[in-house]
Amino acid sequence: MPDLHLTSATNPRLKGLIGLRKRRTRETEGLTLVEGYDELGLALDAGVRPQTLYVCDELMLDAARQHVVIDAARAAGAEIVTVARQAFERVAYREGPDGFLAVVPSVNAHPRMLDLPANPLLLVAEGVEKPGNLGAMLRTADAVGVDGVIAADPVTDWGNPNVVRGSKGTVFSVPVAAAPTSETLEWLRDNAIPLIATTPDTDVMHTDVDYRGPAAIAVGTEKYGLTDEMLDAATTRVRIPMVGQVNSLNVATSAAIVLYEAMRQRGVRG
Repeated sequence: MPDLHLTSATNPRLKGLIGLRKRRTRETEGLTLVEGYDELGLALDAGVRPQTLYVCDELMLDAARQHVVIDAARAAGAEIVTVARQAFERVAYREGPDGFLAVVPSVNAHPRMLDLPANPLLLVAEGVEKPGNLGAMLRTADAVGVDGVIAADPVTDWGNPNVVRGSKGTVFSVPVAAAPTSETLEWLRDNAIPLIATTPDTDVMHTDVDYRGPAAIAVGTEKYGLTDEMLDAATTRVRIPMVGQVNSLNVATSAAIVLYEAMRQRGVRG
C-alpha cells in the first residue's frame, strides 16, 4: 500500500499532532510524540512500536541514509505518512525539524512495575518541573547505567515531547516510573532500598557515603529542594561541596555529580 501524503497543516491528522503537545490529551489518548532522527532511532532500538511516522524528505539531513529508520518503523508496524515541507514545519514542535515525527505509546509506569536487579541504583526526582532538566537527568542515568528513574510528585509527565527531546530518546531506554512521594517512599521501604537525599543542610559530603549496595539518590527542585517528607525518610543526607555565593546547583547537574560518584564506587567502566 502506498504511503499517505499530506500537504496542509490544517489536515485533521496533523492538527491532532499539535493536540498531543497538551498533557491532558497525551494522558487521555495514551500517546506522545518523538521528534528527530536520533531520538526515533533510539526509541526503536529500545523496542518502541510507533503508531504513525510522519516524514519529510526535504528536511532530512541525509535522506538516502536515514530512510533505514523509516524502514525500521514500518517493520515495527507503523503507518508511514509523508508530509509536505511547509506543513511539516507547522506541526513540528521544535525549531529546525529534521523531517521525523512519530506518534508512539506514552511511557507511564508505577515504581512497582520496575524490574529491579539484585543491587539496584535508582534516581528519584521529586517535583522537578522543567522538561529539559528531566531529559538531562535521563541522559545521565543512561550513561551511568541507572536501573530506574522515578518522578515523585511529578509536575511534568514522561511523555512531554520536550522531555523526550531533552533525553535524546533515552526516556525509552531507561526504565522510568512516576508516583506520589508517599507511594514512592513506601515502595522504597518495601524493597529495602536506602534513600540518599541531596541537600545543602548537612555536613556529610556526597563522596563520604557508600553507594555500592542498593541505593536511591533523591534530588529536588532548585528553588525548594526536597520536601520534608522526603528528607525525613532518607537514610542519609548528603551535600555537594560549593564555594561560590549560591547554595544550589542545577538539579540535573547535582544528579550527575552524585550518580557518577556512585558509578565510580561500583567500579563501572564505560
